[in-house]
Amino acid sequence: MSRRLQAPRGTFDVLGDAAQARAELERVARQILERAGYERAETPVFEATELFARGVGASTDIVQKEMYSFDDGGGRSLTLRPEGTAPICRAYIEHGMHKRPQPVKLWYMGPFFRAEAPQAGRYRQFAQIGAEAIGSDDPAVDAESILLLAELLEAVGARETRLRISSLGTPAMRAAYREELAAYLRAHEHELSAEVRGRIELNPLRAFDADHPGTRRVMDAAPRLLDRLSPEDVEHFGAVRELLDAAGLAYEIDTTLVRGLDYYTRTVFEFTSDALGAQSGVGGGGRYDGLVEQIGGPPTPGMGWAAGVERILLASPPRPTAPPPVDLYVAYAKAELRHQAFVLAADARRAGWAAQVELGGRSLKGQLKAAGRAGARYVAILGDEGMSLKDMESGEQRVVPPDTVIHHLKNGFA
Repeated sequence: MSRRLQAPRGTFDVLGDAAQARAELERVARQILERAGYERAETPVFEATELFARGVGASTDIVQKEMYSFDDGGGRSLTLRPEGTAPICRAYIEHGMHKRPQPVKLWYMGPFFRAEAPQAGRYRQFAQIGAEAIGSDDPAVDAESILLLAELLEAVGARETRLRISSLGTPAMRAAYREELAAYLRAHEHELSAEVRGRIELNPLRAFDADHPGTRRVMDAAPRLLDRLSPEDVEHFGAVRELLDAAGLAYEIDTTLVRGLDYYTRTVFEFTSDALGAQSGVGGGGRYDGLVEQIGGPPTPGMGWAAGVERILLASPPRPTAPPPVDLYVAYAKAELRHQAFVLAADARRAGWAAQVELGGRSLKGQLKAAGRAGARYVAILGDEGMSLKDMESGEQRVVPPDTVIHHLKNGFA
């Protein structure tokens, strides 16, 4: 007997109610984002590995430990996309979107891949909804972006959410701060975890994300990037906060918020849900004013976010999802009538109605039960006496000419 095959660890199948919940989330996201002028975009599931090494940052956990990369057979290294912003920026450059009115606003939803330890709401293949606004450094872009994710989370009923915001300033200022922070960490090296000690020179800011008790005590007294901002960055961050205040969106300033990707500049933010426990992140993002240039485009500001589909659904109460409507179920009493039943269902669908035909070889009694389970409004029954049409709501049943079924779907038995 052959071994039963299963989905790889860290992946999962989306079926039934779970598929309906995702479709509903996508519908809500589309409504909110396209109402704000965002266009749907799709990028390939795999990209050149260099895109992420240059864009996301060689010192990040994603590039160092979490990417699924492979040789395409021609000596080129490709990577299953671990995040969505770098591919969107690559598409912005490749398709000359800088010639369009700025900012160009795009949104996406699809699968992403990271070699992480699987746990509740965190998988090796996962789905994200993301939104990117490229081509403007106006603080209003930052505020609108944050508000849109807040609106999405509110619309789906995500529970116990909190918004944290901060600013990382410009790359030049952050480079000076990194040296200051690295010197501080070296002075307390004996109190840090081995992992943090190993990345002091490579990426000292990630020490703020550490769970190690000794490291956390050290970081409580560490110098803060937010205190080192230039006057221009302070003004930009203040303008973002004023707009959020004007919109009535509550937030807390978190001086330890650094995010996990190297491309962020100025505004960063994250939504968490206390309903999720320790792994509370639902979605977040920030400004990435140097990313387009870093991957080969002209100097171009950008702002965006991504939110995990699985994590949003975990944080939200189940939404009742009605099964797709079935206007007509076509049943037949004997096999000789299958051809006529098949054609009738096809004609009904071409006319714009939701129609199903018996495909399982059931008895007529079994077909009528299947029509009831499907919630069919009408059932057409082909038999020796001709065609009967049954109204499943009223129970009324009539013999009708076959060419009048579509008329009755529209007008009832009138």
